[in-house]
Amino acid sequence: MSEIFDYDAELRLHNEVFRAAARVGAHDRVLDIGCGTGQTTREAARAAVHGSVTGVDVSAQMLERARRLSDEQGLRTITFQQADAQIHPFPPAHFDLCISRFGTMFFADPVAAFTNIGRALRPGARLVLLVWQDRDRNEWATAIRRALTPAAVPTRGPDPFSLADPAVTEGILAAAGFTDAGFTDVHEPVYYGRDSATALAAVLGLWESQDLLAGLDAEAAEQARARLRATLDAHATDSGVYFDSRAWIVTARRG
Repeated sequence: MSEIFDYDAELRLHNEVFRAAARVGAHDRVLDIGCGTGQTTREAARAAVHGSVTGVDVSAQMLERARRLSDEQGLRTITFQQADAQIHPFPPAHFDLCISRFGTMFFADPVAAFTNIGRALRPGARLVLLVWQDRDRNEWATAIRRALTPAAVPTRGPDPFSLADPAVTEGILAAAGFTDAGFTDVHEPVYYGRDSATALAAVLGLWESQDLLAGLDAEAAEQARARLRATLDAHATDSGVYFDSRAWIVTARRG
């Protein structure tokens, strides 16, 4: 993802819902999976004033920024680890709560990943995830992709919609030892920038956009960029560029 793209700003409204759902307690030991630059980790640390928070991500660049921001804000109960949560040897039965904001959809083997995460949780510990619903319910995915490639092309790379089906996700969690799975609809727009020019730079910096444009000749690529500019203009408001989206808050307990 390009540094131009402000992921935390994009998800501001989602994050408010997620923070309320997480209900981090003052004494909780929290595990944050796919923490990125650490916004959710820092918020958990502010709530867990007598506990601790561990943020895990595979990106060294994002974790470097997460550590810097946490130090600048004087948050001393946070630990960041560069690790793959699917296989990392977490301390067993240690955490009271596992949270993840759009950080659990990309596991190669989701049952193995959630089983490994489950081992790190004490019995009865809570799991709170935010995941995308189906692609066709997320305008940010369909409208931008349609602008760049009007013809249907196979989706390549990581699948952000792999946990969209509640039945599939509940089955994965049950197989991994979790119980009481619940799904709450989150219907909030995503923010792409203060104006269409800012949004254009942000979208063109994303790996999927670059991948789609790379498969086009020069004339077709310029036409795609023009369609994208028009799409972003159509979604511009006085407060910024917004696209509709749908997500799930997924909750469960360690059995």
